[in-house]
Amino acid sequence: MLKEGRIYPAVIGSYASGGEGVARIEGMAVFVKGALRGERTDVFIEHIGHNAAWGRIERLVEPSPARIDLDCPYFGTCGGCQFRHMAYVEELEAKRRRVEDALRRIGGIDLPVSVIYGAKNTHRYRNKVQFPVSAGAIGYYQGRTHKVVDIADCLLQPELDTVCRAAVKGWMERFHISAYDERTGKGLVRHLFLRTNSAGEALCCVVVNGKSLPHEDELADALRTAAPTLAGVVLSVNTRKTNVILGNEYRTLWGRDWLEETLCGHTFRLSVPSFFQVNREQTELLYSRALEFAALTGTETVVELYCGIGAISLTLAEQAKQVIGVEVVSQAVADAKENANCNGLEAKTRFECGDAGDLAAQLEAEDVRPDVVVVDPPRKGLAPEVVDTIAGLAPDRVVYVSCDPATLARDVKRFIPLGYVPVKAEAVDLFPRTAHVETVVLLSKLRAEHHIEVDLDLGDMDLTSAESKATYDEIKAYVLEKFGLKVSSLYISQIKRKCGLEVGENYNHPKSENTKVPTCPPEKETAIRKALEHFKMV
Repeated sequence: MLKEGRIYPAVIGSYASGGEGVARIEGMAVFVKGALRGERTDVFIEHIGHNAAWGRIERLVEPSPARIDLDCPYFGTCGGCQFRHMAYVEELEAKRRRVEDALRRIGGIDLPVSVIYGAKNTHRYRNKVQFPVSAGAIGYYQGRTHKVVDIADCLLQPELDTVCRAAVKGWMERFHISAYDERTGKGLVRHLFLRTNSAGEALCCVVVNGKSLPHEDELADALRTAAPTLAGVVLSVNTRKTNVILGNEYRTLWGRDWLEETLCGHTFRLSVPSFFQVNREQTELLYSRALEFAALTGTETVVELYCGIGAISLTLAEQAKQVIGVEVVSQAVADAKENANCNGLEAKTRFECGDAGDLAAQLEAEDVRPDVVVVDPPRKGLAPEVVDTIAGLAPDRVVYVSCDPATLARDVKRFIPLGYVPVKAEAVDLFPRTAHVETVVLLSKLRAEHHIEVDLDLGDMDLTSAESKATYDEIKAYVLEKFGLKVSSLYISQIKRKCGLEVGENYNHPKSENTKVPTCPPEKETAIRKALEHFKMV
């Protein structure tokens, strides 16, 4: 029995969702921070829970070839990165497997993640950072704590952010500006928010526990001196005792309160609260995959839920007849409309403000029948009623863009009984060196009118001839290529029997009376029947 404070030999077999290595020691899963797949280690057990334990590497007996030297002095203390100790190719495989495992384990779906698109640039890719501020420190939280690690330079952020951070910290020290203490609710400066664009400009926002700052002019001067390409300095008022970073009131201290950025050939105006993906190059790749999954020809009506400022909607609108975007944040909807106007797409787009489920139901009541629905929800995924409403709209295809494999898998599973089968999944690495990963899944509607019931006269059928038309491997290959589903020989034999086709006398029969034989799921049965029709076996 596993005991805390003891050291055990272990082999790391896989990775957890947070990037930790996972070993099985005396039958229990043990999460080992900093361990790589395939490594032989001695693990010190720090804590044992009900179903798992946590440990650290006491001794690395046999390191993985994928282990690399650290390039950041804060790794292991700062909670921002999880993968700086491994080669990038290993990181990509860990992320691809994470999505595939979630689909299988949570969703019950045997759907391969056929590819993960890695980033050309794994350094200084973030166009937005939000630094928490505490007494004497501006940086990131230590892992699993709210202790701020003072970070002079982060390799995920542009150097422009580094000089702005130093300027704000110097200004605070010079004028004795207090930092916010979340335990007491006292102190002034809570967060430093920085947004940059591909033109090399920066927008700086200081979030404060009050209505104003002392020495505001000196702050603007310090930032302008440090960063000549500074576009503006903004004050955000947040006096609530909350973990929410930005407040609801903004005041411009100097310059302008927005930046312009281009994405997928479109221009967007970004204010401080605007949502915009933090990795521009990889976002263009992510949206291009969503566009390909949507398979637009120019005649389709598309509904996008959780559309934000309209970044995906405008990309879709270039190849659709009409795009209707739905978003709950009113400022984002206003930005989406303005972005559509600026890019000449106002005639092909419509943006509505409200809850995704309510507005999807409204569209259904308006008899809007979209050909494609695209969703890019927050990390918590879709509410059950939203899944039901999307299915009620009866689109041919649903394109699901997700930042969380677990909630994605859960939601895809909810779609299946409603007639939507997942047929393709790809991953895109928007966040190199961290455990986060984006995924695009295509779900296709199985329409009853496209399926034909065949009345077979088995007495006249040449079963031997039919059997010879395709092998099990050929049927598996066809189903995987056309439907993105992996099917077993057991499932194929079950459907062949249903269709009256001959199979081996003992083929896939249970080994004993008590053996429980799994039944082919409906979506796989449909795909196998299509394969049998394709090979003219039925």
